[in-house]
Amino acid sequence: MPKTPDELLAFLESLGIAVTTKQHPPLFTVADSQSLRGEIAGGHTKNLFLKDKKDNFFLVTVDEDAEVDLKQIHHLIGASSRVSFGKPEALMELLGVVPGSVTVFGLINDSDKRVKLVLDSALMENDVINAHPLTNEATTTIGRDDLLTFVEATGHEPLVLKVSG
Repeated sequence: MPKTPDELLAFLESLGIAVTTKQHPPLFTVADSQSLRGEIAGGHTKNLFLKDKKDNFFLVTVDEDAEVDLKQIHHLIGASSRVSFGKPEALMELLGVVPGSVTVFGLINDSDKRVKLVLDSALMENDVINAHPLTNEATTTIGRDDLLTFVEATGHEPLVLKVSG
Protein backbone atom coordinates (compact mmCIF):
# COMPACT_ATOMS: atom_id res chain seq x y z
CA MET A 1 0.00 0.00 0.00
CA PRO A 2 1.28 3.48 -0.81
CA LYS A 3 2.18 5.76 2.06
CA THR A 4 -0.43 8.26 3.25
CA PRO A 5 0.18 12.00 3.52
CA ASP A 6 0.41 11.59 7.31
CA GLU A 7 3.06 8.88 6.91
CA LEU A 8 5.00 11.17 4.55
CA LEU A 9 4.89 14.03 7.06
CA ALA A 10 5.99 11.69 9.85
CA PHE A 11 8.93 10.51 7.68
CA LEU A 12 9.96 14.12 7.05
CA GLU A 13 9.75 14.82 10.78
CA SER A 14 11.89 11.75 11.51
CA LEU A 15 14.55 13.27 9.24
CA GLY A 16 14.43 16.51 11.23
CA ILE A 17 12.83 18.34 8.31
CA ALA A 18 10.35 21.06 9.20
CA VAL A 19 7.63 21.69 6.62
CA THR A 20 4.36 23.57 6.52
CA THR A 21 1.30 22.08 4.86
CA LYS A 22 -1.77 24.00 3.77
CA GLN A 23 -5.02 22.15 3.09
CA HIS A 24 -7.11 23.36 0.14
CA PRO A 25 -9.71 22.12 -2.36
CA PRO A 26 -8.36 19.56 -4.85
CA LEU A 27 -6.05 21.10 -7.46
CA PHE A 28 -5.64 19.16 -10.69
CA THR A 29 -3.64 21.56 -12.84
CA VAL A 30 -1.08 24.31 -12.53
CA ALA A 31 -3.84 26.75 -13.52
CA ASP A 32 -5.95 25.54 -10.57
CA SER A 33 -3.07 25.94 -8.14
CA GLN A 34 -2.20 29.45 -9.27
CA SER A 35 -5.25 30.67 -7.37
CA LEU A 36 -3.20 30.10 -4.17
CA ARG A 37 -0.20 32.18 -5.22
CA GLY A 38 -0.79 34.98 -2.73
CA GLU A 39 -1.03 32.51 0.15
CA ILE A 40 1.93 30.18 -0.44
CA ALA A 41 5.36 31.64 -1.16
CA GLY A 42 8.24 29.92 -2.93
CA GLY A 43 8.70 27.87 -6.07
CA HIS A 44 5.69 25.87 -7.17
CA THR A 45 6.23 22.60 -9.00
CA LYS A 46 4.99 21.01 -12.18
CA ASN A 47 5.76 17.30 -12.40
CA LEU A 48 6.13 15.18 -15.52
CA PHE A 49 6.00 11.40 -15.09
CA LEU A 50 7.74 10.08 -18.20
CA LYS A 51 8.91 6.77 -19.62
CA ASP A 52 11.08 5.70 -22.50
CA LYS A 53 10.67 2.70 -24.80
CA LYS A 54 12.73 0.47 -22.45
CA ASP A 55 10.30 1.19 -19.58
CA ASN A 56 12.74 3.45 -17.76
CA PHE A 57 10.73 5.93 -15.70
CA PHE A 58 11.56 9.55 -14.97
CA LEU A 59 10.02 12.14 -12.69
CA VAL A 60 10.91 15.57 -14.03
CA THR A 61 10.12 18.34 -11.55
CA VAL A 62 10.22 21.91 -12.84
CA ASP A 63 8.82 25.31 -11.89
CA GLU A 64 5.12 25.64 -12.65
CA ASP A 65 5.77 28.14 -15.46
CA ALA A 66 8.63 26.20 -17.05
CA GLU A 67 8.41 25.05 -20.63
CA VAL A 68 9.88 21.63 -21.36
CA ASP A 69 10.62 20.32 -24.86
CA LEU A 70 9.33 16.75 -24.65
CA LYS A 71 10.77 16.00 -28.10
CA GLN A 72 14.31 16.76 -26.90
CA ILE A 73 14.35 16.09 -23.16
CA HIS A 74 15.42 12.46 -23.60
CA HIS A 75 18.87 13.71 -24.65
CA LEU A 76 19.23 15.55 -21.34
CA ILE A 77 17.88 12.98 -18.87
CA GLY A 78 19.56 9.83 -20.17
CA ALA A 79 16.50 8.15 -21.64
CA SER A 80 17.07 5.41 -24.24
CA SER A 81 14.56 6.97 -26.64
CA ARG A 82 12.03 9.71 -26.90
CA VAL A 83 9.78 9.82 -23.86
CA SER A 84 6.04 9.70 -23.38
CA PHE A 85 3.87 10.18 -20.34
CA GLY A 86 3.73 7.16 -18.03
CA LYS A 87 0.37 5.47 -17.65
CA PRO A 88 -1.74 6.10 -14.52
CA GLU A 89 -1.28 2.44 -13.48
CA ALA A 90 2.52 2.83 -13.48
CA LEU A 91 2.20 6.13 -11.65
CA MET A 92 0.21 4.45 -8.88
CA GLU A 93 2.47 1.39 -8.78
CA LEU A 94 5.73 3.34 -8.61
CA LEU A 95 4.91 6.64 -6.88
CA GLY A 96 1.63 5.76 -5.14
CA VAL A 97 -0.28 8.73 -6.56
CA VAL A 98 -2.95 9.39 -9.17
CA PRO A 99 -2.79 11.89 -12.05
CA GLY A 100 -3.26 15.39 -10.66
CA SER A 101 -1.30 14.50 -7.52
CA VAL A 102 2.10 13.77 -9.08
CA THR A 103 4.81 14.97 -6.72
CA VAL A 104 8.46 14.62 -5.85
CA PHE A 105 7.23 13.28 -2.50
CA GLY A 106 5.98 10.19 -4.36
CA LEU A 107 9.57 8.91 -4.25
CA ILE A 108 8.79 7.69 -0.72
CA ASN A 109 6.75 4.94 -2.42
CA ASP A 110 9.40 3.95 -4.99
CA SER A 111 11.15 1.41 -2.80
CA ASP A 112 12.60 -0.40 -5.84
CA LYS A 113 14.23 2.85 -7.08
CA ARG A 114 12.72 2.48 -10.56
CA VAL A 115 12.11 6.21 -11.03
CA LYS A 116 14.94 8.58 -11.88
CA LEU A 117 14.37 12.06 -10.45
CA VAL A 118 15.32 15.10 -12.49
CA LEU A 119 15.05 18.48 -10.76
CA ASP A 120 15.22 21.52 -13.01
CA SER A 121 18.09 23.81 -12.01
CA ALA A 122 15.83 26.89 -12.33
CA LEU A 123 13.41 25.42 -9.75
CA MET A 124 16.31 24.72 -7.40
CA GLU A 125 17.17 28.44 -7.31
CA ASN A 126 14.21 28.89 -4.93
CA ASP A 127 14.91 28.78 -1.19
CA VAL A 128 11.61 26.98 -0.61
CA ILE A 129 9.70 24.64 -2.89
CA ASN A 130 6.04 23.62 -2.82
CA ALA A 131 4.68 20.21 -3.75
CA HIS A 132 1.64 18.07 -3.07
CA PRO A 133 2.10 15.75 -0.06
CA LEU A 134 0.80 12.68 -2.01
CA THR A 135 -2.61 14.35 -2.40
CA ASN A 136 -3.75 17.31 -4.46
CA GLU A 137 -5.83 18.52 -1.51
CA ALA A 138 -2.80 20.09 0.19
CA THR A 139 0.48 21.82 -0.56
CA THR A 140 3.63 21.23 1.48
CA THR A 141 6.37 23.84 1.62
CA ILE A 142 9.90 22.50 2.13
CA GLY A 143 13.32 24.12 2.07
CA ARG A 144 15.37 23.39 -1.06
CA ASP A 145 18.18 21.68 0.86
CA ASP A 146 15.66 19.72 2.93
CA LEU A 147 14.05 18.50 -0.30
CA LEU A 148 17.40 17.09 -1.39
CA THR A 149 17.81 15.46 2.03
CA PHE A 150 14.37 13.84 1.63
CA VAL A 151 15.18 12.57 -1.88
CA GLU A 152 18.45 11.03 -0.71
CA ALA A 153 16.72 9.49 2.33
CA THR A 154 14.41 7.62 -0.07
CA GLY A 155 17.49 6.11 -1.74
CA HIS A 156 17.23 8.20 -4.89
CA GLU A 157 20.02 10.25 -6.42
CA PRO A 158 18.62 13.64 -7.46
CA LEU A 159 19.82 14.83 -10.85
CA VAL A 160 19.77 18.63 -11.06
CA LEU A 161 19.78 19.72 -14.71
CA LYS A 162 18.60 22.61 -16.85
CA VAL A 163 15.62 21.01 -18.59
CA SER A 164 13.36 24.03 -19.02
CA GLY A 165 13.55 26.60 -21.78
